[in-house]
Amino acid sequence: MADSSRIELEIVTPAGVVMREDVDEVEAPGILGYFGVLPGHRPFMSQLRAGELRYRTGSADHFVAVHWGFAEVLPNKVTVLVETAEVAEDIDLQRAESAKKRAEERLKQFGTASDVDDARAAREAYDRAESRLEAAQHSQKKQS
Repeated sequence: MADSSRIELEIVTPAGVVMREDVDEVEAPGILGYFGVLPGHRPFMSQLRAGELRYRTGSADHFVAVHWGFAEVLPNKVTVLVETAEVAEDIDLQRAESAKKRAEERLKQFGTASDVDDARAAREAYDRAESRLEAAQHSQKKQS
């Protein structure tokens, strides 16, 4: 990467590279909260939770729903390794809303379950559905 005023953002899942682009800014859902990265940032690693990754190129914001993984931040590159990643423009808003409703029902059903694994799976499904919906809604607002 020749331009030191930008950051190379690479998002990778087990299925392969989702995107690789030079960007101006990255904001990611760290396990302890969202963190932002600008060019020249100090190196660090962070575990990621399900959430909405935002990146900016010029004045345009872009959104990607990411689910559980890690981010490696270097001064000129952010590598995101996650279980799944969906670019907001590729998310079907109606399907995302339906998935969130199903996840809410599962959460109600298993939220009081004595089986911790069922309750955890229900929570993860809800978090994933919520992040997909948020990313899709931001993308739709941007297009309006």
